[in-house]
Amino acid sequence: MKSSLLSLAVGLLAGVIYGMANIHSPAPPVIALLGLFGMLVGEQLIPLFRRLLARQPVTLAWFRHECVPKISGAPPPDSKNAP
Repeated sequence: MKSSLLSLAVGLLAGVIYGMANIHSPAPPVIALLGLFGMLVGEQLIPLFRRLLARQPVTLAWFRHECVPKISGAPPPDSKNAP
């Protein structure tokens, strides 16, 4: 929670500085958000490829437990369903 508030505060400060300097954001908000989403998804390709190279199964349960929380920021599902 602390890092989220700090991130929000720094973002607000950057927005205020941009506004005072009459500078517009370098990317439209939708484009910037898509770029961030791409970064989050891209980070999960490495564990996926490592799992495939180790000839371990890539199941929906594994994806939901290992990747979805890192992409969405939601807590992982309970450990009973973990691979």
